[in-house]
Amino acid sequence: MKFTLSWLKEHLETTATLDQITETLTDLGLEVEEVTDPAARLGGFTLAKVLQAEQHPDADRLRVCRVMTDEGEKQIVCGAPNAREGITVVLAKPGDYVPGIDVTLGVGKIRGIESHGMMASERELELSDEHDGIIELPSGEVGQKFVDWLAQNAPEKIDPMIYIKITPNRPDALGVHGIARDLAARGLGTLRPVREARVEGAFECPIKVTIAPDIAAKAPFFSGRVLRGVKNGPSPVWLQKRLKAIGLRPINALVDITNFFTYDLNRPLHVFDAAKVQGDLHLRAAQPGERIVALDDKTYDLPEHAVVICDANGPESIAGVMGGAASGAEDGTTDVFLEAAYFDPISTAATGRTLKINSDARYRFERGIDPNFTLQGLELATEMVIELCGGQPSHVVTAGTLPDTARAYRLDSARTSSLVGLDIPEADQRATLTALGFRLDGDMAHVPSWRPDILGEADLVEEIARIASLTKLEGKPLPRPQAGVPAPIMTPLQVREAAARRQAAALGYNECVTYSFIDEKSAMLFGGGSDAVRVENPISSEMTHLRPDLLPGLLAAAARNQARGFADLALFEIGPVFAGGEPGEQATQLSGLLVGATSDRDPFGSRRKVDLYDAKADAEAILATIGAPAKAQINRKLDGWWHPGRAGNVALGPNVLASFGEIHPKVLRDMDVKGPAVAFTVRIAKVPFPKSQSAARPALQISELQAVERDFAFVVDPQVEALTLVNAAQGADKALIERVSVFDQFTGLEDGRKSIAITARLQPRDKTLTDAEIEAVSQKIIDKVTKATGGTLRG
Repeated sequence: MKFTLSWLKEHLETTATLDQITETLTDLGLEVEEVTDPAARLGGFTLAKVLQAEQHPDADRLRVCRVMTDEGEKQIVCGAPNAREGITVVLAKPGDYVPGIDVTLGVGKIRGIESHGMMASERELELSDEHDGIIELPSGEVGQKFVDWLAQNAPEKIDPMIYIKITPNRPDALGVHGIARDLAARGLGTLRPVREARVEGAFECPIKVTIAPDIAAKAPFFSGRVLRGVKNGPSPVWLQKRLKAIGLRPINALVDITNFFTYDLNRPLHVFDAAKVQGDLHLRAAQPGERIVALDDKTYDLPEHAVVICDANGPESIAGVMGGAASGAEDGTTDVFLEAAYFDPISTAATGRTLKINSDARYRFERGIDPNFTLQGLELATEMVIELCGGQPSHVVTAGTLPDTARAYRLDSARTSSLVGLDIPEADQRATLTALGFRLDGDMAHVPSWRPDILGEADLVEEIARIASLTKLEGKPLPRPQAGVPAPIMTPLQVREAAARRQAAALGYNECVTYSFIDEKSAMLFGGGSDAVRVENPISSEMTHLRPDLLPGLLAAAARNQARGFADLALFEIGPVFAGGEPGEQATQLSGLLVGATSDRDPFGSRRKVDLYDAKADAEAILATIGAPAKAQINRKLDGWWHPGRAGNVALGPNVLASFGEIHPKVLRDMDVKGPAVAFTVRIAKVPFPKSQSAARPALQISELQAVERDFAFVVDPQVEALTLVNAAQGADKALIERVSVFDQFTGLEDGRKSIAITARLQPRDKTLTDAEIEAVSQKIIDKVTKATGGTLRG
């Protein structure tokens, strides 16, 4: 919504400055998007007088002028044809910025003669497109500010233009009068009421109007009158300037009048050339195959739900959206039918959206104009048409009935102060609503017809708070329900999720946030895709199922990055996964994905491809962060999307805490990801919570006794896994054996067997181990491994 300051002051009697007005508008919820103030860029220019103008010795079209300024006489070289002795001009001095040519002046030489400034034209000061000569002023004193002279003699040239954003719930602010009402309610001036008008008709209207019963809900009311003998043509200068100031192109007096009322009082109107209307005007639904050439000279195929204004020849206007070119008013128009109507907002919006027409009329009708102002707007427009174009009016013809907008809500002043947090006296609350046009009857506030957004008591509170200004709110702490330090708000699982997210980021992973919906094919790759997790109404064919795992989203992100040349990736995501459609079949996981190489290329050859041990190390780091036990088993009871020989689970018995390893090559191929790709998934809720809920850390258990390490090499069959040896050796004495690790593997022995060497670290707690005790534990390890693997101790 655009308007000028002078236009606003025709509705608001105020002494407020431009800055005060714009700041208040934003505070009222009418956000100021742009302010164009011509005076701001003209502040440095002053008036001067040409004392002498002589021909330049080396240029036929240049004159050397002696100019009297507020700093004394100056020499200025000028090429304007009207530069002559005795005229008063606008002076730009060295150092001044000239907006029309985007130049900051300096002292220069023109054809060998110094010039100390310039005398400006209107285009150079962006006052108009006139540039045939410099500005000649009929009055003014040397040294006077040019903006002061304009304020006294041509104020329209420095009239600021204000552009505000209007939210869909404020159609009343789509007219300058409605904006002035808000400012007056805030106390920034006095609202000038809209003048009542009544124009008596001189004859019966020859054009009747009717509304088809089946579209009465879409077009409840239609009115108009004929004016004979009008003289159309260019509108007055004041009206043209007003429209140009807000970016509208003047067309002719009749059209300009309708545009003026649209912006001035939020009352869209339309004029038909009565001579081109055949018979009466009838409002009905568009019929299949009907078309219309609109005022924008485009042909539109009318949708069947659209409301059209028709004569005997067919559609003449799209109701509430745009008029037709066939019956539009032109310079030669002498008889017109002036129309004012009320159209349903939803129907108007649907028609405009279908036809992709954005017009000022549609913008207002679809937000809801004041239905009770329809006839009064018609009367005021009739007055202006007669004043500017002459003519004789007919009686008003109407069809339908205006919708009943009467409604009232109770004003509870105590509740208002409680909800807003401001102590607003009841008298001020009532005064605010009265200033906004509400009628108070006891505690009941009757809503004005121009406020379709007021639909309950809460909206009354909002209006009072808006006018009182929420900038007056003071921050106050909420009262504590009980004394002392408040209990933690986050649940233990939420704390664990936050810690896991921080640790993954610290390990160098970039967090992804993907949709919880994936396609059926991807879901089936990861054990999902059943009807239990099918989305009833998916937004696309690629989002038909709830995801069974986080890895499909990460792999899809990796594929998109690889397609754009990013080969080395470290991605992670934390979020819900779904095993079924019931509430208990949802869990929170953290998954990480490594693709490509571990580092950039360097001269030292440190770059290598990622492997499963990278994923294992990162999974163990995250498990440690969220409190998983240090001792856990590794097993191979893997899901189908992991590589069968290069992956594993971190588990506590049957409870799987995490999975890690390479992604199955088939999955990579189906997801269009180029390997190698390793990943891990941490099941956050599966990690047991500590029995002690204390925030204090347990005491660090350190033994002062020296640990003992013993090495063992076992000859086993080729299919025996090293993990089996480690688990068996670890179980030989869980209290004494701190760690078991593999340090060597040798293949190629007799019968194809292999040798696996392990180290067992024994950590005594109470006393130093004797040789006999060490030998006893060593024998237990040998017995356990032999029993579990069928292997023998290598000699």
